[in-house]
Amino acid sequence: MSLSIGIVGLPNVGKSTLFNALTKNNVLAANYPFATIEPNVGVVGVPDERLAKLATIFGSEKLLPAALSFVDIAGIVKGASEGAGLGNKFLANIRETDAICQVIRVFTDGDVVHVDGRIDPSSDMETINMELALADLQTIEKAIPRLEKEARVAKEKAPILEAVKQANEWLQSGKPLSQSKIDRELLHELHLLTAKPFLYVFNVDAAELADDELRKKLSALVAPAEAIFLDAKTEAELAELSDEDALELLQAIG
Repeated sequence: MSLSIGIVGLPNVGKSTLFNALTKNNVLAANYPFATIEPNVGVVGVPDERLAKLATIFGSEKLLPAALSFVDIAGIVKGASEGAGLGNKFLANIRETDAICQVIRVFTDGDVVHVDGRIDPSSDMETINMELALADLQTIEKAIPRLEKEARVAKEKAPILEAVKQANEWLQSGKPLSQSKIDRELLHELHLLTAKPFLYVFNVDAAELADDELRKKLSALVAPAEAIFLDAKTEAELAELSDEDALELLQAIG
């Protein structure tokens, strides 16, 4: 069974473009909100140089690398937790993934509209994180009465109830559960969105890749989570080329 990562963010930030680069697919990446309606799924093998050595040692005839699934999910908009945009349908797709990769737009392109009419990475992240947190709070609100009943007749449910109440308090403080020390196993049955591991991808212009000051500033916004900086458009173009042509393009770009 492969692990899965959901690629999320506001509309028109480069989610589908990144998905194409990662999976070498060619899904629609269009200049309008909700170009992605149903989630696109791509499965790739995880490169591991140890496989060939192990195959030689054990005489294996077939190499099967670990698989990783990427899920390109429809864009979140403000109010998604209440049903705006694709609302609950979108959130259901997120709950099925093992981790979340949030794509944040930094690049400037007059031909690609921003849903809020301006480029503001901090505000965009706040919108996404708030909607995920609100969705988790709704899930917890519905779960607590059920867990209280179950805990009265099944003592093993008591630690789960306590963890869920702690999660509620943590989310009320404005922080995602991924930054808490609450036991994830106790929260597992609720499939809470902000409890998943997070990775942040800043989709920048090619020229901004060498801007150390910008990278430092944006990395601070998501610390202690990991921040990755790339030009998704260029990466998607490279994915369509042969290794030789891709190397030539990289050399030309510098």
